[in-house]
Amino acid sequence: MSTIDAVTSGTSGANATTKTAAQESEDRFLKLLVTQMKNQDPLNPLDNAQVTSQMAQLSTVSGIDKLNTTLQAMSSSFAASQSLQAAGMIGHSVLAPGSSTLLQNGAAVGGFNLALSADHAVVTIKDAAGNALHSMDMGVQQAGNVMFQWDGVTDSGAAAASGTYTFAVSATQGGQKVDATTLALGTVSSVSLGISGVTLNTDVLGSVDAATVKQIF
Repeated sequence: MSTIDAVTSGTSGANATTKTAAQESEDRFLKLLVTQMKNQDPLNPLDNAQVTSQMAQLSTVSGIDKLNTTLQAMSSSFAASQSLQAAGMIGHSVLAPGSSTLLQNGAAVGGFNLALSADHAVVTIKDAAGNALHSMDMGVQQAGNVMFQWDGVTDSGAAAASGTYTFAVSATQGGQKVDATTLALGTVSSVSLGISGVTLNTDVLGSVDAATVKQIF
């Protein structure tokens, strides 16, 4: 048995269920190459340049397959590391996009993010029905994250009941509207690792994508 035949025989006898796509491509290439060499015209043999080109293409496919395997391993390692880091956030408060605030013990906290500086910003607290209960003039604010605290007293002077409320923010600069994103404060109780990444489970915000967190306390 020739060396090429031995290689072909050994390759075809391997367990196909454990082969990668690149390995299967190598098997097919070797079989085709051996068949071509066995049946080539003695007066018109195979072109060495063509064979070399085919070998180079095969090497490229094999290299890509190994690169994909390496990237998958790195991705898994990164996900595990990210999950461990997120676990350290349990018990901490996070500020993330949301419009809810929890009033308890006479205090509710929230925030907002300004795309640009504003010479006038107003926070409006609303009840479950969407009725405005209290407005807070935050005055001049710089671009970035801004925190606020509500003592639970409504505009009528009454004390609001403990519970969850919503809020909205309006901001202007020179009479022009400034984009303001409401941010809610929640305490992380647990973390979950899924296909989309790490999710933080909080009391006020519910499930939050860790990538959207603006600030950690």
